[in-house]
Amino acid sequence: MAGKFEIYKDQSGQFRFRLKARSGEILASGDSCPTKADVKKGISALKKAADGAETVDLTVKPKQ
Repeated sequence: MAGKFEIYKDQSGQFRFRLKARSGEILASGDSCPTKADVKKGISALKKAADGAETVDLTVKPKQ
């Protein structure tokens, strides 16, 4: 099983999501949203953005 997205309400009653690894470690979390639909849109956007996303190592100086 891959990681999972969890939708939950924070202390102020707003909706949020977090992405958890199989180990239970939180890998990412989203900002608070007033509706569950907004959170689901955020999850969908993250899934699309991460699919095929490149990795950029900012600790390596570019070759000139």
